Order: sequence, then structure tokens, then C-alpha cells
Amino acid sequence: MGGGPKALLELDGKPMLQHVIDRLTPQVEGLLLSVETPLEEFEAFGFPQVPDPEPGSRGPLGGLAAVLRYVHEGQGRWLLLAPCDAPFLPADLARNLFEQAESESTKIAVASYMSNLQPTFSLWHRDVLDDLEWAVNRDRMAGFRQFLRGRRYSVLEWPVSAVSPFYNINDPSALEEARKMTSN
Repeated sequence: MGGGPKALLELDGKPMLQHVIDRLTPQVEGLLLSVETPLEEFEAFGFPQVPDPEPGSRGPLGGLAAVLRYVHEGQGRWLLLAPCDAPFLPADLARNLFEQAESESTKIAVASYMSNLQPTFSLWHRDVLDDLEWAVNRDRMAGFRQFLRGRRYSVLEWPVSAVSPFYNINDPSALEEARKMTSN
């Protein structure tokens, strides 16, 4: 994506990360930025940066473990996870995932779209922390799907819409497509 932080690429006049912040802020009590290593560029957003336990070596699961540890130590109960490159994420994601987890008495709820699991859009209870840290540190797991395999979690099937609320911008062509979507 050009070598710099993907979260800072511009979409519709503002960084992608700002789109995500704007969508999440009304849904949660506070925001944290999960980062490989803290960056000066992210300080302007005004949220704590939580670094990976070992930069570059534990994948997204390591980042989740670090942030969940931060939430746990701050006495938070739930963590809503969303990527920095999903500017169209649902404005009611937290509420719907929480209701799904509560209705099924689970500690993890994951969004699904068109029957495709979207683990980067998920809700995690702090009680999962010990199991998560064990998987990252002892079993060397790095991915969400690997961790979820064999564990009990809720799946929330999201209704189909004209623009996927889980659209990730992972390459220049996806960014260009997102720019077209925002200009319509």
C-alpha cells in the first residue's frame, strides 16, 4: 500500500483510521489502537497505542492478546475488535455482537457476512485472556481462525447490503473501489 501505515491512507478527505474511529466511537466506552510498535503518526488521534507483545512475530492474535490484557488490567469486560482498513463497518456492530454473545452465553462473538466468517470484526470477553495468551505464547498461534477452531463462540450472520460493511482495503485497487463507493 505504498510503504506507510495503511491506516493513514486517505479516503474521502480523511485517513481510513478516522472513518473507523467515527463509526466505533458511539458504540464503545473507549478506543485503543493495537499497533505492532507505537508510531508518532498515530498520536494525533489521541488514543492509547497498545504494542504487540513481540513486534512482527505473533500476528493478529498476539495483538489481540496484548489489547485484551490492557482491557483486563483496566477492568474492562468486553473488547470490540475492528480493523483500521474497514471504513464501512456497521454503526451497530457492538450492540449486535453483544446481544448474540449474551443470547448464546458465549465469551466470543464473531460477525459473518454471506456465510464468510469475519473474525477481525468480533467481540471478546476478558475471561478469554488466559486461554488466548496460552495459545499465543505456548502454542505459537498467530491467526484468529486457528484460535477459534475447537472453541465455543457465537456467529452473527450480518444481513447482505449494497456495500459490504466488512469491506477491507488491502491493496490499491480496493482503496480505489472504496473511493468510488464514497463518491456515489
